[in-house]
Amino acid sequence: MNLLAIETATEACSVALSIDGRLIERFEIAPRRHAELVLPWIDELLATAGINKRQIDAIAVGRGPGAFTGVRLAVAVGQGIAMALDRPVVSISTLAALAVEAKATPDQKVLAAIDARMGEVYAGAFRIDADGLPTALNSERLHIPSQSLTLPAGDDWLAVGSGFAAVDGALRIKLASRLLSCDPEALPHARAVARLGLAAMARGETITADQLEPAYLRDKVAQTLVERGKA
Repeated sequence: MNLLAIETATEACSVALSIDGRLIERFEIAPRRHAELVLPWIDELLATAGINKRQIDAIAVGRGPGAFTGVRLAVAVGQGIAMALDRPVVSISTLAALAVEAKATPDQKVLAAIDARMGEVYAGAFRIDADGLPTALNSERLHIPSQSLTLPAGDDWLAVGSGFAAVDGALRIKLASRLLSCDPEALPHARAVARLGLAAMARGETITADQLEPAYLRDKVAQTLVERGKA
């Protein structure tokens, strides 16, 4: 099984290739350079692996949430390659991919959060399964960190992602007594999207390219001062 994975929803740009269980990745914190890097990196990984695009069996795409332009790019590139090759797609939550970076052990709980700007964060809660992969405990949502986010029951959460540095660390402060650790510098990797994609494929959870949709979670990029209560 040769699976291509793409993750560009944050300031990190990342692509990975799983070739019969061997995983290779390109990853770089490269704000505003994602569109420039993604396709050359894909070609580079294929050359390193010694295969061509026709030997890709499936594409796993980090669907967001995250930066609008980054999410759109991953979806567009994934759809384009899948349509050209007539290959299945696996849609992967960027927050789930981020949760993998907690390096948690089975049955531990992880809260993944990404800075959504405008005083908000995207967040999702997960429990790590026996294979070391995250299973969602709630619906991923957009939150005002000091107000609306409520964790499922239990303490000793592992916290990962830029959402814990956003708004002067408001989310980290709010949940301090329930967190076992916090890594606000963690970013999602395509290697995690690949791992989650392979697991999803084993469960038969593939879609066609035209069914792939971004997960923005926010309906509007900008809000008025009145809507944000600042008038």
